Amino acid sequence: MPSQSFADLGVSKPVVAALSARGFHTPFAVQDLVIADVLAGRDVLAQSPTGSGKTLAFGVPIVDLVSAEARRPAALILAPTRELAGQIVDELQAVANARALSVAVVHGGVGLQRQAKLAARSHIVVATPGRLEDLLQRRDLTLKHVKVLVLDEADRMLDMGFKPPVDRIVAQCPRDRQTLFFSATLEGAAGQLAKAYTKNARKHVHKPRAESQAEVEHRFVHLTHEGKLGALVSELRDEGRGRTLVFVRTKRGADRLVKRLHNENLTAVAMHGNKSQSQRQKALARFESGAVDTLVATDVAARGIDVADITHVINFDVPEDRDGYVHRVGRTARAGASGAGVSFVMADQAHDMRRIAADLGLTAEFDARRPQGSGNGNGTHNGNGTHNGNGTQSRNQGPGGQQNRRAQGARRAGSSARGRGRRAA
Repeated sequence: MPSQSFADLGVSKPVVAALSARGFHTPFAVQDLVIADVLAGRDVLAQSPTGSGKTLAFGVPIVDLVSAEARRPAALILAPTRELAGQIVDELQAVANARALSVAVVHGGVGLQRQAKLAARSHIVVATPGRLEDLLQRRDLTLKHVKVLVLDEADRMLDMGFKPPVDRIVAQCPRDRQTLFFSATLEGAAGQLAKAYTKNARKHVHKPRAESQAEVEHRFVHLTHEGKLGALVSELRDEGRGRTLVFVRTKRGADRLVKRLHNENLTAVAMHGNKSQSQRQKALARFESGAVDTLVATDVAARGIDVADITHVINFDVPEDRDGYVHRVGRTARAGASGAGVSFVMADQAHDMRRIAADLGLTAEFDARRPQGSGNGNGTHNGNGTHNGNGTQSRNQGPGGQQNRRAQGARRAGSSARGRGRRAA
């Protein structure tokens, strides 16, 4: 069946023109599934991976549903992190302008008063739960006119401990609102939350076809704590490496690792929740422009990052669970490119990490031994692209593979540690 156009789905001429001006002529799969139902006023549950084009899947119909004369804000989009909230605003701005609608972002790390004034007079508000609650408690804006509520990456909001504030925020929205629930999974706690927030919702599951998934090399390097820095330095000095995202567990660990790399004459920038918004934006801009090719980040800070041409994701500290691995490694091998996911595994982490690998069908990769034998465990390169020690590697259609996108100009159509919710997220 040939793909439908945006016009075929019922999108207005001004919005279609705005999309065409940005190079979007044919809907991505999740947009094709969702847009018509949203325009028809139905509640929607959508399961779709990061980077699939879901931002415009809810953004395009919202712009057509909200009138320029509507009492404000008329639409609310909740996102787990300030980076994702900012990227959603970037995606929607040009489309909203086509129908004379204003969009405002609400998140921590910037001045509260000016943000509150902009939000109160905007048609569409994109917010993180913590800062939005601050504004609601100060009575800087009201949600009683919200006609459309979106929860984006709802599963990650749950992981980050945001369920209580999200419950309170949803309770302040009108009961007759339209609710759109987007999540990487609709099972378990996310599925229960979706049922609680929606009525007679249409459910759509978008899973990229196997042939469109990119090739990811998964390597598990078994080493000691003392060997981790040397292994990382070796990875970063590999001539075949490009832009690299390094994951660590803590904010302090991110800063410390950047300093240790600097002592090895390797330049990197850190990104985490204790950085100001301007510091985070500057770090991301340097990484995205190529001025710095290594970004060290925590899971929470990295949510929503959509940077092109990341060739390597390195788990300096292992992820806590399967979803954490998928979301981390999923930052590489996008738009049809190949990539590598490298995990440093210490002996006391091997049991839990092997269980994650098994759940993802990577048991052979985790258990395989190097031809050279167990080695000294220091994780250093031997010059042919493999690691001495117990490192394992394999190429396959990995869980981080993302749907091919139709043009680099369209790559921003789309975009965790289980931790405590952060008020200034």
